[in-house]
Amino acid sequence: MKRLLITRRHPERVIKAARALFDVTLRDRIDPLSPDEARAALSDHDAVLPTLGDAFSEEVFAVVGRPRATILANFGVGYNHIDVESARLHGVTVTNTPGAVTDATADIAMTLILMSARRAGEGERMLRAGQWTGWNPMQLLGMHVTGKTVGIVGMGRIGQAIARRCHYGFGMKVIYANRSEKHMEFPAEQMAQHELARHADIVVVAVPGGRETHHLIGAGFLSSMQRHAHFINISRGDVVDETALIAALEEGRIGGAGLDVYEHEPDVPERLRRLENTVLLPHLGTAALDVREAMGMMAIENLRAHLEGREPPNKV
Repeated sequence: MKRLLITRRHPERVIKAARALFDVTLRDRIDPLSPDEARAALSDHDAVLPTLGDAFSEEVFAVVGRPRATILANFGVGYNHIDVESARLHGVTVTNTPGAVTDATADIAMTLILMSARRAGEGERMLRAGQWTGWNPMQLLGMHVTGKTVGIVGMGRIGQAIARRCHYGFGMKVIYANRSEKHMEFPAEQMAQHELARHADIVVVAVPGGRETHHLIGAGFLSSMQRHAHFINISRGDVVDETALIAALEEGRIGGAGLDVYEHEPDVPERLRRLENTVLLPHLGTAALDVREAMGMMAIENLRAHLEGREPPNKV
């Protein structure tokens, strides 16, 4: 039986399905693989089911040479922690789990939009600290999102799902920045990224991670945003220059931010944590049991296809 390493614990349904196909080694820890562990994973197993933070870099592949493993079936749509080109050169197929994550991630974007714009995090902290003295007409006045303009940077599956929720649920005008034009069933205007920053009341970043999008959002973009506008990131943390974002928030140059991802997660800077005009979630984008099961089963189907000599359905 082929050997499979699963690098983190998954729902029991996923583990059971994996064990029906492979001799499974389950690494029952929550921290990412170290470089030594990544090298051992490639050398000691026929297949690996990694996830966010498990770095299979060019250096890892170079040390291993010709690995025993022939597939990295990534758990997650994002795979910027895997050097896909190096994997290919060393005979390793890489797959991901698109589709299963779309609605859940879009829902988290809407959660952050509402929490940031309506100052929900501030309100909860006030109440839990025993500082709420009762309703008054001027308390915690936020931004009403209905009818506002949402600017979406990255109009892939997730960006489009966010756009639909904003348009149909809240009557928002949708503008977007994307390499190619998208034809939606509702009005959505494509524009340059710097123009989007100037016109949006809410900016949502939904691009994939990787070298091409590293620090895509920096001081220039943030300085172009309107003073009342809110910034939402559900993509990858390093898409944003976190230092520039913190400065914009500290100086009140934008209205607020809602973040589910961070540049050096799980490390979140103290300067960011102490800001009242931010909503900070611990990477909850797909944190629902049925979603994580669907992602895991998609990874298993990729492994099954590879094991049977077929092209995996989600090869990247």
